[in-house]
Parts: sequence; structure tokens; C-alpha cells
Amino acid sequence: MAELVQYAATGRRKTSVARIILRPGEGKVQINRRPFEEYFPTPALRVHVEEPLRAAELAGKFDVLINAQGGGIHGQAGAARMGIARALVLFNPELRPRLRQGGFLTRDPRAKERKKYGQKGARKRFQFSKR
Repeated sequence: MAELVQYAATGRRKTSVARIILRPGEGKVQINRRPFEEYFPTPALRVHVEEPLRAAELAGKFDVLINAQGGGIHGQAGAARMGIARALVLFNPELRPRLRQGGFLTRDPRAKERKKYGQKGARKRFQFSKR
């Protein structure tokens, strides 16, 4: 029996985590066992997720299984994008410079700033009254 070749990686963005499995195939993308088009309703999000495959010129050559948890839909899309890029580097380490240049391998450090005590929010203060 032929051995199943697959590449697994993890991507993170904000509070979202996406576990990715890349398998040679015809370009099907499935996220949380649902069709890609159903999970990410806007074309912009779908393009965002598939960018690393296009940059590596491998679109349509891999089936992508995504398990995304936490955060919102945009955070999950960003996490999936990073995970796909990392899995592509496992597939072919020579793709690393191209993916790095595109910014696909850099973890976006932005996250929600915590609320501080004695304040209304992270930066907003209570209204000051002199008298």
C-alpha cells in the first residue's frame, strides 16, 4: 500500500489557532469539516487564506484540511494563512525565502490590549472633573 504523504503545521493570529494538513490533491480546501466557500463567506477572506499557495505557485496541487479554533473569522483566516505557509516550507524548504518575503511566515503580534484597573478600557479613562 502506498504511504500517504502529508505535511502538518500550525498557524496563529490574535487568539485564533489553525492546524493545517496539506496533502497532494486537486486543490480542495476544507475548514472544520465544512466547505471553504461556506466557512469563509467573503471572497477577500478566501483569497487571503490561499495567498501562500499562489505565492509558491502550488495552487490546485494540494488538498488543504484546516482545523481552526478561537477568535473570530478574520483571525482564523490569518492563522490558516500562516499555517499553510509553514506546511509549504515543510514540503519544500527552498520556498522559505519567497514566503518570508511575502510576509506569510511572520506572526502578526497585534492582539487586544488588556483593560487596566481604574480605567474604562485599555486606553480610555473615566471623565475627569475638576470640581
